[in-house]
Amino acid sequence: MIEYKRYPYKEEEIAQRIEQYCKAEWKYFTEAEAYRFVLGCIDLTTLEGSDNTQKIKDLCQTAIDFKDDSRQIPSTAAVCVYPPFVAQAKSLLKGTDIHVASVAGAFPAGQSPIEIKMAEVKYAVAAGADEIDMVISRGKFLEGNYQEVYDEIVAIKQACGKAHLKVILETGELKTADNIYAASMIAMEAGADFIKTSTGKIAVNATPESFLIMLDAIANFYKQTEKMVGMKPAGGISDAENALLYVKILENTLGKKWLNKQYFRIGASRLAKKIQEKL
Repeated sequence: MIEYKRYPYKEEEIAQRIEQYCKAEWKYFTEAEAYRFVLGCIDLTTLEGSDNTQKIKDLCQTAIDFKDDSRQIPSTAAVCVYPPFVAQAKSLLKGTDIHVASVAGAFPAGQSPIEIKMAEVKYAVAAGADEIDMVISRGKFLEGNYQEVYDEIVAIKQACGKAHLKVILETGELKTADNIYAASMIAMEAGADFIKTSTGKIAVNATPESFLIMLDAIANFYKQTEKMVGMKPAGGISDAENALLYVKILENTLGKKWLNKQYFRIGASRLAKKIQEKL
């Protein structure tokens, strides 16, 4: 039986740490370098009912066009699309280092039987997805059925094969620090390569507070297992300066090892062009 893990910090302590990190000097970046880092860690995303082949073509071209070697500006880390568009995106991005990520497993609600979730994941991987973004069953978690949440993540991780698995917690629905921390630990114990804050489909998405709680979980998991797990804040991060706050929190919590696109991503559709303007 999965044990419920409580978060060790109080609300006021979280706020104090965020304020401290916000005021801290950069340890590893100049401001311009920090903006380049953010751009290179973005999962450029379109997840709308109106998505179509032309929209995916435009998205992939946008991701490619950001790259400017003469000014040391990178392309985005990945594009993130629904499963029917994975094969198209994979073809369009052939020859680049931009990954194709796909939401799968009953995104964004998570309200489907595990067999259907696994089938969708296998479909996306077979189409060429490098990364899968799944969402946990929040209803099962909130009623205390942690074992079933764990078992579903294990099953979906297996269905991913060689594709990396990002596990979305939907922190705006989990609400409390204890819930966010416990869900983070369950996801990592079940095999998540990344943990991710949000789907971007509800009113409350990524916040500095939920981000810090999840980073603390990653730090503690690393101490226990020596396994590095990545982190992806997503949803509502559309302001360039706000994105730098997340990097400062990351820098001061997990340190240099996590300051690369292998272990840090930002889910955003509007942020990339604003970062480009800053550069």
